[in-house]
Amino acid sequence: MHQSTDGPRAAGEPPDGARGSRRSPVQRRTLLRCAWIGPASVLLFAVLLVLVETGWPPLARLDQDCVAALHRYAVQHPVWTAAMQTLADLGAPWTMRALLAAAALWLWCVRARALAAWVVVQGLLGWAASAIGRAVIGRPRPSFADPVAVGSGAGFPSGHAIASAVACGVLLMLVWPRADRAVRAVAGTGAVLTVLGVGWTRLALGVHYPSDVLAGWAAAAAVLAAVTLAAEVWLPGRLGRDVRRLHWRQRPRVQRVLAPPLPAEPAGNHDPGRS
Repeated sequence: MHQSTDGPRAAGEPPDGARGSRRSPVQRRTLLRCAWIGPASVLLFAVLLVLVETGWPPLARLDQDCVAALHRYAVQHPVWTAAMQTLADLGAPWTMRALLAAAALWLWCVRARALAAWVVVQGLLGWAASAIGRAVIGRPRPSFADPVAVGSGAGFPSGHAIASAVACGVLLMLVWPRADRAVRAVAGTGAVLTVLGVGWTRLALGVHYPSDVLAGWAAAAAVLAAVTLAAEVWLPGRLGRDVRRLHWRQRPRVQRVLAPPLPAEPAGNHDPGRS
């Protein structure tokens, strides 16, 4: 999604739907960014899949050693394990999809329909990538005689990693165009920490290998880039138009809350010093 300029459209600027091949510099940057992020993410996912399927020894040792060490620590520290399970529950896929559904519903209600559809498609493709990938690849999860947590289904890629990365990426991209530097720093840091934290809980609880989580992040990046690229190619300018509409629709309300009008001065309460 691209960042649009503040204020109404400049005089003489063609409407969003009529720009055609003449795209704004921000739109071109968005297309180029998605055009390399998407293939790079798919390539990373494919490399991980090949290494996992062929049992490449360095990666297999890394996966096994990492989950074994974390499992030993989890067994010896039940408070740590309970905290990891709580964080994993908060970052569960259904929680992240509920956030996306709430965002899409709100965008639809304020008539940002292209943005609402963009959010819905991101969530659906993220869910499909997780479900289809695990069903087709079918990699077993780590197995222990005394597990501290149990996951359902196959392990590659991690469903938690995909759902959290897609949800945080979508929400961050909604906030980014109209946020100042401080808000961007806070939102970006929060999104990164959330994604890393959810991925870490899958390793700490022994339900995924590191390569599962990394593959989930790669799949999420591919989904985010592909949907955004498709929206900018098929509906050029629509996302930016909805961002502008959302901004101008909400700013008067925010201004009324932050700076309510001063109470009217009572009649007859004249200050003689002003005369």
